[in-house]
Amino acid sequence: MRLEGPDGSRLGRVREAALAPREHARRVSRFLFGDGRTRFQVRFDQVKTITQERITLSDDRVAPYHPDEFHLLLDRDLLDQQIVDVNGRKVVRVNDVALRIERLPQRDELWVHEVGVGLQGAFRRLTEGLLPYRIIRSLGERIAPNSIPWEYCNIVEPDQQRRLKLRISHDRIGQLHPADVADIIEELGPAERGALLETLDKQVAAEALEELDPKIQVSVLHNLDKQVAADILDEMEPDAAADILNQLNDEESETLLEEMDEETKADVGELLEYDEDTAGGMMTNYFLSAPQDSTVADALAGLREHDYLAKTITHVFLVDDEERLVASVPIGRIFLAAPDQPLRPMAFHETVRVDILSDRERVVELFDKYNCYALPVVDELGALYGVITADDVIAYLKPNR
Repeated sequence: MRLEGPDGSRLGRVREAALAPREHARRVSRFLFGDGRTRFQVRFDQVKTITQERITLSDDRVAPYHPDEFHLLLDRDLLDQQIVDVNGRKVVRVNDVALRIERLPQRDELWVHEVGVGLQGAFRRLTEGLLPYRIIRSLGERIAPNSIPWEYCNIVEPDQQRRLKLRISHDRIGQLHPADVADIIEELGPAERGALLETLDKQVAAEALEELDPKIQVSVLHNLDKQVAADILDEMEPDAAADILNQLNDEESETLLEEMDEETKADVGELLEYDEDTAGGMMTNYFLSAPQDSTVADALAGLREHDYLAKTITHVFLVDDEERLVASVPIGRIFLAAPDQPLRPMAFHETVRVDILSDRERVVELFDKYNCYALPVVDELGALYGVITADDVIAYLKPNR
């Protein structure tokens, strides 16, 4: 694309275009031209008209271009780079950038419209300068296009300072299901994985980290700042955090544990005392228990007080004065009963349980035999210590374990 002055004089060819995301998310802010190491620039507000072949300026004042971390260069920072396609929930490589001319009353502007990730863009770039434009266009039309609208593109920038300067946000990624976020993370390189997790909401990051393959979990933690890693572990269920810390060496595990909140550290530390191949190592100590003489109103009050359990709770466990397990009541029955209804008559006639030192095979056997959603874990005296949930068993049965 030629760059021309107001009188039609040729200034050069546009070699690069820069976005300034702090000013506008889509508009090309600077046009760069010049040969070799010397580069000059003109601003978007100096442009009068834009066509497919040329950019005509309203004034021909030019200035040297110096590297600017507040600028996103389309050729350097996008072409051949991996980005996240939020709509497609995957990582893709950019082969081309499509721009759109915006006709305004006083001038024309060039906006980023979409990025090409298929063969059509790669073909155009490979043949550009080797074949006439009309032939490139004709041949390219025979290749199925594959592009992503700019609003669904998320750039993953490892440099934290540059992320801030470019205002790179991953809010759209954070709205995806944690399993989809985990798939995206697994497709990235080690540095990019950490960069993405650092910018996500800590709860979202925690849920995504839980979904990752165990080997990648370890790799991710190695590439995260220790405090950031601890903050993410703080948001996880204690059993999930313990499972991840069990994969690290003792020194790394202890370092992260010390950075965690005191309450979370105590819960996770308790679980780390048990071998990971036992019921104690599989259980979570996040569960809802109530005295055996409690009513429905008492159970609902307990659930409101511990609202973080709402996503995973399936039963309320009734205990005696010695914290021994007496019975369990399905949460569905509680929601359907009157507030003054006692819980004890609503319980199962017999509550399946497992000893805290039982091995994983025994846990799986009980889940399979009794179709459990949650299995209470007790000590030799029958005291309730924790609960194993169905997702813990499913994770154990995955082929990659």
